[in-house]
Amino acid sequence: MPITLYIDADACPVKDETYKVAGRYGLRTVVVSNSFIHIPKSPLIERMIVDAGPDIADDWIADQATAHDVVITNDIPLAGRVLAKQAYAIAPNGRAFTPDSIGAALSQRALMEHIRSTGEITGGPPPFSAANRSQFLQTLDQVVVKARRLKP
Repeated sequence: MPITLYIDADACPVKDETYKVAGRYGLRTVVVSNSFIHIPKSPLIERMIVDAGPDIADDWIADQATAHDVVITNDIPLAGRVLAKQAYAIAPNGRAFTPDSIGAALSQRALMEHIRSTGEITGGPPPFSAANRSQFLQTLDQVVVKARRLKP
């Protein structure tokens, strides 16, 4: 089975970069969202529109991903779910989630949710930068090379 790239696409700023890497390696790419998103015309790129609602796209991706597939997402719980299936998860800023780092990321997320629930204003993530885009491309390329080597 070839590697599939899944993009949690509703707020993903690196779709075009993912298409380029996928094209270079000839990888199937599934763009998952709960609304229409334009995708390039390519037999390797598919659009999957799921129902609107919390975690519907995440659930679909988690159900479809298999070992050594690659998921592009900012969603930490989704990253944890796909890592449990021995797939890879990469954030758009180039951060690769790993089995060693996901526990701390989930804990940090829970802590920040708790702080926000008390009314504390915590600010948001830093602005997406050209350095983030470059780091993403580098990480995605490295993960795809590794996955291709390991996928039976």
